[in-house]
Amino acid sequence: MAIEERLAATLPRYPHEAMIAFIADVLRAHGFRPADARRCGELMVEADLTGADSHGIFRLPQYVRRIRNGGMNPTPNITLSRRAPAVAMVEGDNAMGHLVMSRAGEAAVEIARETGVAWIGARRSNHAGSGAVHACLPLSAGMIGIYTVVASANHMAPWGGSDSLLGTNPFAMAIPMVDADPVVLDMATTVVSYGTVKGHALLGTPMPEGWMVDRNTGEPLTDPKRSADGILLPIGGYKGSGLALMLGLLAGPLNRAAFGRDCVDFNADEKTVTETGHALIALDVSRFLDPLEFTRDVARHLDDLRNSTRLPGVERIRLPGEMRASRRRDRTANGVPIPAPLMAQLDRLAAETGAAPLGTR
Repeated sequence: MAIEERLAATLPRYPHEAMIAFIADVLRAHGFRPADARRCGELMVEADLTGADSHGIFRLPQYVRRIRNGGMNPTPNITLSRRAPAVAMVEGDNAMGHLVMSRAGEAAVEIARETGVAWIGARRSNHAGSGAVHACLPLSAGMIGIYTVVASANHMAPWGGSDSLLGTNPFAMAIPMVDADPVVLDMATTVVSYGTVKGHALLGTPMPEGWMVDRNTGEPLTDPKRSADGILLPIGGYKGSGLALMLGLLAGPLNRAAFGRDCVDFNADEKTVTETGHALIALDVSRFLDPLEFTRDVARHLDDLRNSTRLPGVERIRLPGEMRASRRRDRTANGVPIPAPLMAQLDRLAAETGAAPLGTR
């Protein structure tokens, strides 16, 4: 969920470096090593900078509750094993998902430099925030990134069913551009992510019809505080349900990680280890053609799409990653908007940990 632009314009903004430092201080107060705490802060706030507001600092209170209740390991021993020339597995030791994916991103780039492509599986992990953040990890090396994960709770039923056996299982892809913004697609396989539902609950705003239905009646459910009674609808009907299934099998059972009935709802259970699995692929563009030539060709096609004839009433044709890049520039320069209900939660964390409040930094 990105905070609506009209609402964002009315909210106080906070420097992203201050947000990173605040997260790091809170996590250090809960036993994290300084470098790990800082890295988690960087990846969480990257979600905020790019507009994934329900997947950044918004999640810090929930992560802290899990850490306090033993659901996550603050001092993990994350290990990597090479399974084949282009395949590796990251064992997360129940670490925060951001740390697991940071190691996976490093490995993906290292291996793809050797082989041209790398598939990194990860297990024994946790919620890792925004999928696009991790798909973008290979970009700095001139590589395409592809990411998926078994969501940390099941909020979707198989097509035609009412049992929550599938997650929002997102798919993210990032394509590097030498001298332009990357092309980035990040989508849940449900109409919206569950984080978006949580954001509406925090702000006290109803959901539109078409996001969720009551699991017992099949009728539209628009009260986000009743989301436990509902199931999220898939994108594209049965196609979205099938996509969630296939992506989940790649990130879950292939990695000996949780899927289906084995998934733990980390929104409701703060103690049980979630056994979250992820997959990250890195593909070296230079193995196909010169990266600058690739960029120019992609840019030509993007211009064709962007400038194509619009349907009546359509103001502009937007392409994947455009709003993400625009928000990142704005928020890097002017700060990240944070609504009052979230700020109150962060202030409580500051009081409980002795960290300097975000508003004083």
